[in-house]
Amino acid sequence: MKILITGGAGFIGSHVVRLFVTKYPEYQILNLDALTYAGNLENLRDIEDRPNYRFIKGDLTDQAFVDQLFATEQPDSVIHLAAESHVDRSITDPLAFVKTNVLGTVHLLNAARHLWQPNGYEGHVFYHVSTDEVYGSLEMDGGMFTEDTPYDPRSPYSASKASSDHFVRAWFHTYHMPVKISNCSNNYGPNHFPEKLIPLALHRIQKGEAIPVYGRGENVRDWLFVKDHATAIDAVFHSGKVGETYNIGGVNEWKNIDLIHLLCDVMDEKLGKAQGASRQLIKFVTDRAGHDLRYAIDSSKIMNDLGWKPSVTFEQGLRQTVDWYFENQEWLERVTSGAYQDYYRQQYAAR
Repeated sequence: MKILITGGAGFIGSHVVRLFVTKYPEYQILNLDALTYAGNLENLRDIEDRPNYRFIKGDLTDQAFVDQLFATEQPDSVIHLAAESHVDRSITDPLAFVKTNVLGTVHLLNAARHLWQPNGYEGHVFYHVSTDEVYGSLEMDGGMFTEDTPYDPRSPYSASKASSDHFVRAWFHTYHMPVKISNCSNNYGPNHFPEKLIPLALHRIQKGEAIPVYGRGENVRDWLFVKDHATAIDAVFHSGKVGETYNIGGVNEWKNIDLIHLLCDVMDEKLGKAQGASRQLIKFVTDRAGHDLRYAIDSSKIMNDLGWKPSVTFEQGLRQTVDWYFENQEWLERVTSGAYQDYYRQQYAAR
């Protein structure tokens, strides 16, 4: 089987690529990534020479490129993770999110249909990985998101992901393409780009700089360890039902301020500081426009139907994440300096 994984040099994508390359040596894994700021091939140095792995640089917004890729490589299935994903960036440049998240998805759907449909869809899967943010915002006592929760996106990012979800379902109903969708909660773990909350706070604590927290830190998120997300994607891809949606969460709700307090305490212990020292770095800043109050995922469907469940508690996963960043200071320095963007040219351009 040849599987095209899009966005495989990104945070979640790199963990999915590594899992599939190492767990399924009989598969051929093609990693397609545009290598924008969030794509980092250094995330995959440990598997880049595996015989069942190959990287392809390309942009999903270019339909001609995507069509040629499918004609040449003829993938059997697609796991689609490529996306612009940072809410703040979507507020300042919403069109970039429309181009990548909506048009890019439609380009993939078109190419897959044109390749697979003439000979029948048997043996093919188009798996679209999405977000819980498409469901909107919950009140503090407002229950949880289920697969039947109506869509109510509040940011340009979540609107673009909601649109892409709808297009994937449209290809299922209109063209009978075998699709699967999952909507996940906030991911954290190794290789996380340091603009996101946890790695940003971790880096700021190391440097003794202010930790920005929106509003009063009252917003609630469900946190999912990225390696657990990768195993959930594995389960949905292999065992999920065609046409179905699966919500994937960590069963792990935290207020942002409580999460930062925990991270500060873990970092104080790691750095040999007095407990409470890093909490002094917290700085409340003006709240994000349209900031959703609470996300909470009901993961009972994937747990009951596919037997998946999170493997670590948040405290365990956070400590693993902190340990990884301490052990990989060079990675963090290269990301923050921008030097990581030279890795493709150095390692791949001459191949």
